[in-house]
Amino acid sequence: MIDAVLPVYRRSELTITRGEGAYLFNENEKAYLDFASGIAVNALGHCHPHVVKALKEQADTLWHCSNLYRMPLQRRLAERLVEATFADTVFFCSSGTEAVEAGVKMVRRHFHMKGQPQRHRIITLEGAFHGRSFAGISASGHPQAVEGYAPLLDGFDHVAFGDIEALKAAITPATAAILLEPVQGEGGIRVLNADYLKSVRALCDEHGILLFLDEVQCGMGRTGKLFAHEYAGISPDLMSVAKGIGNGFPLAALLATEHAASGMTPGSHGSTYGANPLAMAVGNAVLDVMQEINFFKEVNDIAEYLSSSLRALCAEFPQVLEGVRGIGLMLAIELAPSVNYREFAESLRHRGLLTSPAVAPQIIRILPPLIITREHVDQAITLLRAHIEDWN
Repeated sequence: MIDAVLPVYRRSELTITRGEGAYLFNENEKAYLDFASGIAVNALGHCHPHVVKALKEQADTLWHCSNLYRMPLQRRLAERLVEATFADTVFFCSSGTEAVEAGVKMVRRHFHMKGQPQRHRIITLEGAFHGRSFAGISASGHPQAVEGYAPLLDGFDHVAFGDIEALKAAITPATAAILLEPVQGEGGIRVLNADYLKSVRALCDEHGILLFLDEVQCGMGRTGKLFAHEYAGISPDLMSVAKGIGNGFPLAALLATEHAASGMTPGSHGSTYGANPLAMAVGNAVLDVMQEINFFKEVNDIAEYLSSSLRALCAEFPQVLEGVRGIGLMLAIELAPSVNYREFAESLRHRGLLTSPAVAPQIIRILPPLIITREHVDQAITLLRAHIEDWN
């Protein structure tokens, strides 16, 4: 008999009843150190006091009124994101998939309104993950995500990860945009280097193509800067944002330049729940914390400590751990081919450390809250070491 909850997730037997800071607790109050963060969502940890306060205050005031009316908190969050980024305008929605979908529509609408509807194709990278909608799975093309859903949407061309020559060769008169994650998440925490991103930006400028960045997983402080593309010193034309922006509350956004958004007119897109007052209160509260003085210095300091601790562990157990990769607090350990990586993560969970296996095989993502301390890192390394010793 089928479960009352559609069985589309690989659920463990763990039942979570509450969270606090960097920890989750089961029904027996056993603590689990959460180095998965709801898959890079709980950037400020669980039940952050400032975020909880903002949500509770808003819950007593107004939950929903629709985007037919002006909402002060919506305008405030949009203006703050514009001030902090390349963007001129922001569209709010409820999930990363929605933000990517809105971006695909913006790209096509942009060229349609310019009288160039034949320019509708988007180049994406192999190993990408852009959500679970038809546009999202068509953009990624990952076999596991697309199986059984044919025919996919036309309009996406896939090229090898990090191969700038392959990217150049894929550009045609029909190309409208290049869509990529500066750091692939589900693809195995693969970082596109600054030179590659600068070359992509230059190609877009040369050919009149829009650069569309997906920072759903790598954005909102995860890499040690507010957004990952800042490391390369470039600016996209549009960018999807989600996960950390709401710290667990359903919130996402599409950020865009005035040029990229020039085709979006009243009635061309919308979202029933996007920018609801509860989400806007939470988004502003998250940004309050991330814009505090020294916030990102502390993130980068603890990220270096975690990275160096993981590298030392790899040197200690090379037969199990083949390496560490990533940037900031978006890290991964690569397991030896002989290790079943999903079983490894499940056993680690039983020990009290939560991690997140990637879609890419042999990759265990390490995605702790951005507010972790050295004590949390030391505890995680102790649990990992004991687990590996028993595994051997």
